[in-house]
Amino acid sequence: MPTPVAERVQKRRAALRAAGLRPIQIWVPDTRRPGFADECRRQAQTVAQADSHDREMMDFLDAALLDLDDET
Repeated sequence: MPTPVAERVQKRRAALRAAGLRPIQIWVPDTRRPGFADECRRQAQTVAQADSHDREMMDFLDAALLDLDDET
């Protein structure tokens, strides 16, 4: 006989399947791993540096920001 928790999980999964969904397993970076924050910072700096040299991108971002201001 399943435990009440197992029954709830089973019921929830059945409802999700009935809604047309299916379970998947994904692997994501371990944010607790030593060096994770440093690597994030390094990648962010690399992207920011590349973007700062892309005038077209900066113009696009400025226009998007102005568009957001117009909606308030």
